[in-house]
Amino acid sequence: MSETIERQDEIRAAVLAAKNVVRRFGGLVAVNDVSFDVWPGEILGLIGPNGAGKTTMFDLLAGSILPTSGDIFLNGVQVSGEAAHRRIERGLGRTFQIPRPLPNLTLIENVMLAAQGQAGEKLLANFLAPRRVAAEEKAGEKKALELLELVALTHLAHEPARVLSGGQRKLLELSRVMMADPAIILLDEPAAGVNASLLEVIIDRIRDINARGITFLLIEHNIDMVTRLCHRVLVMASGQLLCEGTADEVARDPRVIGAYLGGAA
Repeated sequence: MSETIERQDEIRAAVLAAKNVVRRFGGLVAVNDVSFDVWPGEILGLIGPNGAGKTTMFDLLAGSILPTSGDIFLNGVQVSGEAAHRRIERGLGRTFQIPRPLPNLTLIENVMLAAQGQAGEKLLANFLAPRRVAAEEKAGEKKALELLELVALTHLAHEPARVLSGGQRKLLELSRVMMADPAIILLDEPAAGVNASLLEVIIDRIRDINARGITFLLIEHNIDMVTRLCHRVLVMASGQLLCEGTADEVARDPRVIGAYLGGAA
């Protein structure tokens, strides 16, 4: 009984919590009884060899797919059956390993599209409350410019997104997800395909955003980035959670070494 009460208290305190989450695809168990908590203000890393189930876990947390069993909680609210757009409204943002901005829209337009609950999204509001719609659009443009400044892309604000490099697209996506005012951001391999100089910018921007009180959970194969950024690290292999700890602790764990170098890899 006391263990149940303690777990319920942890779920209420966590920004994001997974409890005994399972996802099956036919006979394949991609995620097998995984439980963990993400605490307010932390940067939590999720690492593991290819095929470990990390991306499936992200899809489950974000609502892109639903769990076969188990529960997911966002700010203490059970969201296991909710779609991705509902979780965004509740404060969960996500980026992807390969960003796909709308190429013919400008950077500022791409960012503004991520704003939530705008009056102008409803057709009648544009006729019945045009001043409100215009005021929200003006405020949204100002906020979008501030976010582009945060990720050092202000000089390209009015250029089409198709001109961006891969690293710049990741910065744009980070500013776009910030437009939705998330409490937590799931980052999917922010270092993938990024040159060294832009990677430093991305690391600095993640730190700046985290300093504003926004929590991060990130998948990353760049262990140097994980070591520099993450307060804790979770390790998955073969769909299961192997261990957790600091980057140094998990790097020395024999189970982690076996997962990367042994049969699970």
